[in-house]
Amino acid sequence: MSKKIKAAIIGSGNIGTDLMIKILRHGRNIEMGAMVGIDPNSDGLARAARLGVAITHESVEGLVRLPVFADIDVVFDATSAGAHVKNDAFLREKKPGIRMIDLTPAAIGPYCIPVANGDANPDALNVNMVTCGGQATIPMVAAVSRVTKVHYGEIIASISSKSAGPGTRANIDEFTETTSKAIEVVGGAVKGKAIIVLNPAEPPLIMRDTVYTLSELADEDKIAASIEEMVKGVQSYVPGYRLKQKVQFDRVDTPVRIPGVGDAITGLKTSVFLEVEGAAHYLPAYAGNLDIMTSAALRTAENMAERMLAATQAA
Repeated sequence: MSKKIKAAIIGSGNIGTDLMIKILRHGRNIEMGAMVGIDPNSDGLARAARLGVAITHESVEGLVRLPVFADIDVVFDATSAGAHVKNDAFLREKKPGIRMIDLTPAAIGPYCIPVANGDANPDALNVNMVTCGGQATIPMVAAVSRVTKVHYGEIIASISSKSAGPGTRANIDEFTETTSKAIEVVGGAVKGKAIIVLNPAEPPLIMRDTVYTLSELADEDKIAASIEEMVKGVQSYVPGYRLKQKVQFDRVDTPVRIPGVGDAITGLKTSVFLEVEGAAHYLPAYAGNLDIMTSAALRTAENMAERMLAATQAA
């Protein structure tokens, strides 16, 4: 398709700027329309201006005053959970059919993990990209869930302190709540739990994630194969995503009681150890936590644009 859908990005920080560069370099049917910020001196706005992208430092109020706004059909929000609620309401009033891709933990719309449920909500006007830890780990829980029932899923996302900006730090509580819920809704676990660790080590460490599931007993080879297949799916849009070692299995014969699950249970514990290296388009390679969010958001937008363009052609 030669036609492309114009998009705006709200948030001219690290995530928004990295996403802009990805769209400019690799956008298949999405193109940049505008970059929106609140700091007139931000590097993201300056870089966008140099690249010929329309800019405003007056937030969404400034966006709707830009001439290009009439042509924008998709908006990425890379601000904060609280700001996204206001941004969505404001833009929805100005253009009711606009599509919002939420990179904050606000979760107004349904959760979206491209490889796990990317086609689940084709008509949603607002989709939520969960969190960086969710994008990295929930596919692994879903991989186990498609083989056997998962009673409990726990994820630990360890990221470099340097890759956690003000928005990430302000949203720690929302991170744990949103990710835990998405482990259940998208991952298929009866109960989910999420933990984030900001590692201050120097030099900065690459993103590492650990996933534990407690499931009903099942064929371990089938679970391992499902996980490896899911890893390849994520790698189709995040090449630096990989298993650090073989999947580990342990039988749990002594009943354990997990809050929110019900009766004490036994079963199979599956342990998955992951590493996420960023593409270093704008952010350092160790900031895989930010890269996986922008990569997943772009994949979601590409799928969304494909459907929108196909509907236009059919009409």
